[in-house]
Amino acid sequence: MENRECIDDIHMRILRVVEDLRAIQRELNFAAMQAPGDPELLEALNELPEIESIEVLKSAVDQMRHFLWFYLQVVTNEMEVQDPKQISKLTAPETIVKPETTSPRFPNDLLMFQYLADSKNRKPN
Repeated sequence: MENRECIDDIHMRILRVVEDLRAIQRELNFAAMQAPGDPELLEALNELPEIESIEVLKSAVDQMRHFLWFYLQVVTNEMEVQDPKQISKLTAPETIVKPETTSPRFPNDLLMFQYLADSKNRKPN
């Protein structure tokens, strides 16, 4: 397969995955909103296979998020390549570079680190 065809194929797969993830989120959100008033649904959502599948999805999404952060840094040459395991250490609140005390090497670094740190404290939609 030619490089351009491969990239086009990846792009189409990304669009399908994004569409699927949004549909899954909508359906899970609906189920979560209905569950408190429906004991049968609540019981079904708490069954082991259901919980395991959600945990597998969460793990895959987390891994992809870390990989995509790393990938974008590499392909856009925005910063030196770092060990992805160090990301969580860099995003700890006490290690965030404050804009008033120092200027980051790249302006996008500070924004990315702040976004990652803030996202740990956000509740999912």
